[in-house]
Amino acid sequence: MSKITTTSGTKQPLIFFGTEDFSLYSLRALIENGFNVAAIVTKPDTPRGRHRVLTAPAVKVYAAEHNIPVWQPTKLKNIINDIKLIKNPAGVLVSYGKIIPQSIINLFTPGIINVHPSLLPKYRGPSPIESAIANRDKTTGVTLMQLTKDMDAGPIYYQTRHSLDQSETRPELYKTLGQLGAAALAAKLPNILSGALQPTPQDDANATYCQLLSRNDTDLDLTALTASQAEARIRAHLGFPRSRVTIGSYKLIVTKAHAAVNAKTPLDLLCANGAFLSIDELIAPSGKAMSAGEFLRGYYNSTKN
Repeated sequence: MSKITTTSGTKQPLIFFGTEDFSLYSLRALIENGFNVAAIVTKPDTPRGRHRVLTAPAVKVYAAEHNIPVWQPTKLKNIINDIKLIKNPAGVLVSYGKIIPQSIINLFTPGIINVHPSLLPKYRGPSPIESAIANRDKTTGVTLMQLTKDMDAGPIYYQTRHSLDQSETRPELYKTLGQLGAAALAAKLPNILSGALQPTPQDDANATYCQLLSRNDTDLDLTALTASQAEARIRAHLGFPRSRVTIGSYKLIVTKAHAAVNAKTPLDLLCANGAFLSIDELIAPSGKAMSAGEFLRGYYNSTKN
């Protein structure tokens, strides 16, 4: 990411709250553009992968490379005294993963600035990127807002828009909006800290909400989805929570598909509108990724013969 010329406020100490990989884009932009990141607050290391290896958040690894103190509290009240030791800090929060109580927000000047990957008040909540893809939106974007005790309801400093072409996948849009939000944060934060840029209240009447996704959202119910809706859901859930269908005795994770008028193979599945979801790529029960043709020639036909 190229450096952005900032005007003022870069020396005010920042405390950065972030956990998810999405957070790293903004943290990196702050460091590369000369902001004074005094400490990083992230969630505790968690077991990941098939072997449940204890893994540090990406921001913790990056912080260690730049000698930035890292706090990993199980309860945020445990770092109140640490925050108070830093003179006049500002807060920045990007995909931290926990609700911040007002008692913590009040420790910062001018509060905590949040990078949220939607055009608020649309998609308040934890899955705005997935929701924009699944709902086949034509436009999404990133909002810089002032954090409040109510989820994603704070006043807005700045928004930047991004057009969607209905081909984006979850990983692709995470990267795009992560970079877009990071650039906006580095460019606008000096004026936010100096008071030159003041926030505008959200229109609560137009607020919409999105839910936390879990593994319970994996199965595709094709009796309730049109083919186009199912295809969009696959792109929205790529990576997590993923999209699963059952064909005969096989449970398959679908990674790429398209809507079709007619069925030509057993991997063309009838949907609610009478059209078909035609699977292009999948993950077989063995865990191997393959094309639809490979599956039909191998797994499927071998059990039919």
